[in-house]
Amino acid sequence: MMNGAMKRIAIQGYKGCFHEQAARNFYADDVPAIVECDTFEDLYKALGAGMADAAVMAIENTLSGGLIHNFELLRKYDRKIKGEVYLRIQQNLMALPGQSLRDIREVRTHYMAINQTRAFFEKAAPWIHLVESEDTAKSAADVAEKKLRGIGAVASTLAAELYGLQILAPGIETYKQNYTRFLVFDDELEIQEDDIDKASICFTLPHKPGSLAHILTILSFYDMNLTRIQSLPFPGREWQYFFYVDIKFDNYSRYQQALTAVRPLLEDLDILGEYHAAL
Repeated sequence: MMNGAMKRIAIQGYKGCFHEQAARNFYADDVPAIVECDTFEDLYKALGAGMADAAVMAIENTLSGGLIHNFELLRKYDRKIKGEVYLRIQQNLMALPGQSLRDIREVRTHYMAINQTRAFFEKAAPWIHLVESEDTAKSAADVAEKKLRGIGAVASTLAAELYGLQILAPGIETYKQNYTRFLVFDDELEIQEDDIDKASICFTLPHKPGSLAHILTILSFYDMNLTRIQSLPFPGREWQYFFYVDIKFDNYSRYQQALTAVRPLLEDLDILGEYHAAL
């Protein structure tokens, strides 16, 4: 990237989506140029083709859990995690300016946003027909660009701002403690050792009783705090799994000692990233 040029950030979705908001939060000092991608795998392809300088990818949500396919992508592509962002997901009902809730007969948004806001519509606006769309921000863009009166969208406050829509009802999600964790891939970021207090690793184990318990005991001995563990089947090997583990720690040297201790007990170990924890 040329000096002074705006950093190009690949996201899955459209401008104004929660991925863009996460990117803006992480790169707080400079609004990034957004590279829209249709799929999460396209994020990696954009990086590989030089179309993007960095990428932001959702990995888990407090309500729906982990995005399993994205864990597989972490192992498939050799891109190190350089940071993370936690974003509270606030859903907002928006429409073209000059309308009220009573004017809206149809609302378009992603199916997950429908699930997160259905209770609001059932209680406050039961006459509104909810229609699934491919993306929250794209729904907002369509309403604005096609000047669709009587039709609303559920999306982020950023989408309303970018597309000039009026928020008729803010924060209509049922569960307010709804957070999504995003990972940041940016090879240009240089993280000092003293700032590293979290790591994401992936490993496989011998198929024998107690192997995972043994690893966890050792990590605990070295004061490693496991904030997440996700298992996925190892294709072609019966009853063997990949384990994706997030570890927080206070001492980087102690973390390295822990890895040295467990490495001989693992069949395979991949360091997916070492970075500064957002929480």
